[in-house]
Amino acid sequence: MKTLISLLVLCSLVGAPFGHAQRIKDLASVQGVRSNQLVGYGLVVGLPGTGEQSPFTEQSFRTMLSNFGISLASGLKPKIKNVAAVAVHAELPPFIKPGQTIDVTVSSIGEAASLQGGTLIQTFLKGLDGNIYAVAQGSLVVSGFGAEGGDGSKIVINTPTVGRIANGALVERAVKSGFMQEDYLTLNLKYPDFSTAKILADTINSRLGADPDKGYTIATPIDAASVRVTAPREVGQRVGFLATLENFEFTPAKAAARVVINSRTGTIVIGQDVRLLPAAITHGGLTVTIAENQTVTQPNALADGETVVTTQSIVDVNLDDTRLFKFDPGVTLDQLVRAVNEVGAAPGDLMAILEALREAGALQGELVVI
Repeated sequence: MKTLISLLVLCSLVGAPFGHAQRIKDLASVQGVRSNQLVGYGLVVGLPGTGEQSPFTEQSFRTMLSNFGISLASGLKPKIKNVAAVAVHAELPPFIKPGQTIDVTVSSIGEAASLQGGTLIQTFLKGLDGNIYAVAQGSLVVSGFGAEGGDGSKIVINTPTVGRIANGALVERAVKSGFMQEDYLTLNLKYPDFSTAKILADTINSRLGADPDKGYTIATPIDAASVRVTAPREVGQRVGFLATLENFEFTPAKAAARVVINSRTGTIVIGQDVRLLPAAITHGGLTVTIAENQTVTQPNALADGETVVTTQSIVDVNLDDTRLFKFDPGVTLDQLVRAVNEVGAAPGDLMAILEALREAGALQGELVVI
């Protein structure tokens, strides 16, 4: 149970950056400055018999040979167990220029047993618009390993059908950036919040000498996710302006009170601002037994009196290691965790308790089940 306390308290500290000063570059990104995904289809050759003999691999192999002026007879079926059809993908960073290189990942899309020892031959990498932005080629580095015995038994370590080529693609086309297209820059918050957007704009205006009260503003919040900042049009000045701007520090607003439950793994994250309204919680079985026994009371032989029948009530409460806890208004995360620990609840029981509190209207915070 101490592990549960440690986990919940640690999770509350994970959300602690809200409320502490951070740099703008850590909390926001510049609109238009983004990477782009590239993908291609190619062949890996030189495999030690771990390739494949599939129809599309054979067709791709014939097409490759025809590009070099070699044609195979229609009835001739080449044995290409040293070749594998692969998908190649990469990420094109912003501002990268033709002639620079990027890393590529190569994945088998057929029945190849392993890409270990293979070489990717020239493969075009295309963007979403269908244009070719890079050309990939090179020897693969594969961390996986596989071995198979004569009786069909085999062992596979990691993933031998996926490899990587460091600096394996040469950039042929640059992607036009929106960095210089407008008279302003737009900062997009990674965690949209109206209060944080307002604080960010106020911080920029204050640090750059703007006075919104007099109608002179540099930064204006657009919505919960974006802040528009007036920036110089000259390239060198804009770069220097952004280099200064992104290092400004400000304190973002606290995140909304939220409890996140992963029902598959039993992980529970409770935000630090979660509160409870007055409520009483019991956990486990509570047994109350009430019994009545009648006894006869007789007076002393030398004294005057009457015989009286007396009823004695016995109330037995069997807690079965159960606790009943009452929460007062404004109970904090720490108090909640301590109380649940005293109850002796496992993560699964805590989920049920939190859901019951929400249904009772006693949980001040959003309950998210993933």
